[in-house]
Amino acid sequence: MKFKLPETLVIVSSILLLFIGLTWVVPAGEFDRTMVNGRSLLVPGSYQEVAPSPQSLLSFFTAPLRGFASASEVIAFIFIVGGAFGMLNATGAINAGLQKLVQFSSQHPVYKWIIIPFIMLIFSFAGATFGMSEEVLVFILITIPLAHAMQLDTVVGVAIPFVGAGAGFAGAFYNPFTIGIAQGIAEIPTFSGLQYRLVVWTVMTFLAISFVMLYALRISKSPSKSVLYGQDALLQEENSKLKAENIPLTTSRILILFGFGGALLLLAWGVKVHGWYMVEIGALFLGLGIISALIGQMGSGAMVKAFTEGAKEMMTACLVVAFCKGILLIAEDGKIIDSLLYYISEPVKKMPKGLSVEVMFMVQSALNFFLPSGSGQAALTMPIMAPLSDLLGVSRQTAVLAFQLGDGLTNMIIPTSGVTMGVLAIGKIPYDKWLRFMLPLFVLLTVAGMLLLLGPVLFFEWQ
Repeated sequence: MKFKLPETLVIVSSILLLFIGLTWVVPAGEFDRTMVNGRSLLVPGSYQEVAPSPQSLLSFFTAPLRGFASASEVIAFIFIVGGAFGMLNATGAINAGLQKLVQFSSQHPVYKWIIIPFIMLIFSFAGATFGMSEEVLVFILITIPLAHAMQLDTVVGVAIPFVGAGAGFAGAFYNPFTIGIAQGIAEIPTFSGLQYRLVVWTVMTFLAISFVMLYALRISKSPSKSVLYGQDALLQEENSKLKAENIPLTTSRILILFGFGGALLLLAWGVKVHGWYMVEIGALFLGLGIISALIGQMGSGAMVKAFTEGAKEMMTACLVVAFCKGILLIAEDGKIIDSLLYYISEPVKKMPKGLSVEVMFMVQSALNFFLPSGSGQAALTMPIMAPLSDLLGVSRQTAVLAFQLGDGLTNMIIPTSGVTMGVLAIGKIPYDKWLRFMLPLFVLLTVAGMLLLLGPVLFFEWQ
């Protein structure tokens, strides 16, 4: 019988039950707190035990509702931005732009060593700015035939959009669903620390593109070195039946793409100059979605349908955020969250700062196997990791970076990720073959991530 991990909400509900049980066994305690630059910080060395406050089983049913109320701004933000991108995607502008690049490269295979890196760069940018993830499932239908036309294997066809977007997602600098939520919970300015995040994104993207290109060069010279050697001819025959709908790059779609680029520039200006937060950023994306729909000449009914479909895609993420917030409320009511921080920080703070931040990164990576949801993992872990970083003398920006790297890098290999298994199913690539291809890149990106985490710990102060 094949093992299947429970659904995300089942896992989160189990964690909720676990925390209710912990309020009965973990000693209640509290740290003193102080306000520094408008941020509530724990005072190291001030922990003391207090009267216990165990939670009843009834709180299992009330915590999710309280979580919804407490995290209402975050949940509204996810719904609105998801709906806005639903309208943007419904115009076909992004698909048409990428399809045009793919068609050009198919017609001019001599440029494949330029086109593949360029297309991967586009996908990486998409992963870094609006968290492209599930959308790559559509582009697999385009990039697999592209790879076959270039006399490359199906793995390359899958890697172009999936690894490209995955590297960008892990090293994101403007992703509202990971960085935006994590920084909000960590009480640091939204999308702050941009300069170093751009360095992280550049390194991750460069390594991902270089690895895929070296693999493509190797199998181009010697097809027997393909991880699918001996079976890819059949796969190519089967995948040749996959036909992607041709989406013309019309004038209106070109205008929408320019509008999307302008919105990202406006986002950078608003966050940097005026300190925009979730309400303003959500409003910007909503405006982008509406304007894009109008330029695309969508009727009111189509606009509403696209918005609701996009918002509906965010339903699980919003429920996970609500349940995770409920877990935090249980821990706070039971007065065990400071106790957990104390017991975690005591052994870790004896480590050098450089080692302690790597432990945070490894914890986030391990958690992603069980909770493969960026926004959900941010809601679950950042309330603990942010104050923990204070106790360890590590900046909260670095704690957010440890979260996004731990979440993003493992997404490309874990079998609990619906996107990962989805792209492999479309490409008919066995999971063990994908691991054989991806593990060297995963190790490379992980080592790079660990080194990048050391930068703000050892060499400069990152606020």
